[in-house]
Amino acid sequence: MREVAIIGVGVTKFGELWNKSFRSLGIEAGIKAIEDAGLSGSEIDGLFIGNMSAGRFINQQHIDAMVADYTGMATNHVPATRVEAGGASGGVAFREAVMAVASGMHDIVMVGGAEKMTDLDDASINSVMDATADSEWEAEMGATFASLHAMIAQRMIFEGTATREEIASVAVNSHYHGAFNPNAQFRKAVPIETVLKSGPVATPLGMFDTAPISDGAASVVLCPLEDAKKYTDNYVKVGAVTQASDTLALFQRPDITSYGATVAAANKAYETLGITAKDISVAEVHDVYSVGGIMALQDLGFYEKGKAGAAMLEGQCHFDSGKVAINTSGGLKARGHPIGATGVAQIVEIAHQLRGTAEGRQVKDAKYGLAQNVGGMGSAVTVSILEAI
Repeated sequence: MREVAIIGVGVTKFGELWNKSFRSLGIEAGIKAIEDAGLSGSEIDGLFIGNMSAGRFINQQHIDAMVADYTGMATNHVPATRVEAGGASGGVAFREAVMAVASGMHDIVMVGGAEKMTDLDDASINSVMDATADSEWEAEMGATFASLHAMIAQRMIFEGTATREEIASVAVNSHYHGAFNPNAQFRKAVPIETVLKSGPVATPLGMFDTAPISDGAASVVLCPLEDAKKYTDNYVKVGAVTQASDTLALFQRPDITSYGATVAAANKAYETLGITAKDISVAEVHDVYSVGGIMALQDLGFYEKGKAGAAMLEGQCHFDSGKVAINTSGGLKARGHPIGATGVAQIVEIAHQLRGTAEGRQVKDAKYGLAQNVGGMGSAVTVSILEAI
């Protein structure tokens, strides 16, 4: 198997982008990545797209063919593949693209992620989100995506492994970093009091504990590591890309306060590289709800169970803390969460950190960076570790 490098990255602004279509967002992110890689675009021989629900959001299926068409790749008959794995669609698409290059099947691959969510009303959007859990045994019984996360938060508080304030501090941390990211949906720091006093969504979680509805796209260009210098001096190595699964329904698991798929994927990634969680300088974690951030820090091995929340509350996760920096892009909470784009946007942020181009939020001497992308209630998880050259 060949080693793989990221030679180009691109991302659009995230937010309620009424003046931009799904097609224009995908093209914008793709062009940025191609230009960043120093390519013309004609060199690309494979295309992977992470997208969760364009059929519901914009009434357009066959996104792979559409993106190939509008990027001009269909003219060269470049094979295009859409990947869907709920919230992990982007992360799984990245994994498939890496394997395509590593195997020798393709030489230069673009992997993109995109979602245009704001064209639907909130009720319709929530029904799509709820279906990423078990629609028959959870959603149809009244459990929503919000209430399932609230159950996790309630259990953590009951067990004494996190306080309400510690859970809220995940959102504070994400907004702190989002203020430094020009592409973030929310570029304003918020105090913890704002999070705690926000309107209820599902007790104990409020409006500021949940990621927003977003539009946006992100893109990455890959090639064999041995060829990377032909195109750019500003590349990073793909160290490990792992994926794990778990039961679709949350209630079927013995412990709802830990995602077993995250633990499994992380351990496999660390084992592949011969490193531990202590070697990670910066991580993008899936804080679709604030409680997910606490779970991620524990499941990825950054902190023991019961200690992650205190570390977050104390500001140990800031980019300049000297400890592992968490969600320097602003995370799902502040950067935004256009679902199919999220996993790829995480990779873009980690690449910037390892290249030293994360202006205003740069982690000093970052060597290894990690991205955790979650589908549903932890039923699909990817863990990607990138390495600075």
